Amino acid sequence: MFADYHVHTAFSDDSIYPMEQVVQDAISKKIDEICFTEHVDYGIKVDWDSGKEIVYRNGEPCANCNYPLYMKTIKQMKERYGNKITIKTGLEFGMQMHTIKLYEKLFSQYDLDFVLLSIHQVNDLEFWNQDYQRGKTQKEYNEGYYNEMLQLVKSYKNYSVLAHMDLITRYDNDGVYSFEKIKNKITEILKIVISDGKGIELNTSSKRYGLSDSTPCRDILTLYYNLGGNIITIGSDSHKPEHLEAYIQEGKELLRSIGFTQYCTFEKMKPIFHTL
Repeated sequence: MFADYHVHTAFSDDSIYPMEQVVQDAISKKIDEICFTEHVDYGIKVDWDSGKEIVYRNGEPCANCNYPLYMKTIKQMKERYGNKITIKTGLEFGMQMHTIKLYEKLFSQYDLDFVLLSIHQVNDLEFWNQDYQRGKTQKEYNEGYYNEMLQLVKSYKNYSVLAHMDLITRYDNDGVYSFEKIKNKITEILKIVISDGKGIELNTSSKRYGLSDSTPCRDILTLYYNLGGNIITIGSDSHKPEHLEAYIQEGKELLRSIGFTQYCTFEKMKPIFHTL
């Protein structure tokens, strides 16, 4: 089984990769299964049918996935290519505590196979442009990030796995924050994730971002394994053709080196285990 479980297309506002081209490319790369996980970031983005003004950034709309068209297009892709590749329907929820009700409503509206729980911003301040980090110490923005994550996993349960769990590392201009300083908080988060029957993601984009460690880092992966966690997906976080399925085989090798023997795909929000 060769699966990529974090795939973006032109339905995400930071990609122009047509869905049908993604499917065709996945087939050519001999991928057995893909899960589309388009962006939803309430708080900083609005829905196309919200009636609110769509803000444009660098010529691109800053808006959430167009859900009706997305679902219709996935159905078409399954009809055209379902005999060559398995296609699953997912979304990436870029959540914050004050947006939970919006995600609860969205989740109830659509039949999803898989939901990534991500944190891309706190207090509507994004990480990639340093809005959240600006004016804070490294300790403050790292602890603030994990505090938000802890409150979310305590409060929201309609997700499959935590995506790129230490995402803040990607945008930390002060370098790598010591794992030991946040280990207790991460342990608390992972214990809740495990007890809830949820999982985490190994996001292989760390390679293309030039990070010195995996995402999440090996320390977090090892801690999750030692705590008894066994639900884990692997995704490229692809937005372009060259991203699709990149470094997934290396990701499997990393997981095996830690002790994992299985990884997961999902159907109707239920994990399916496969041998690594």
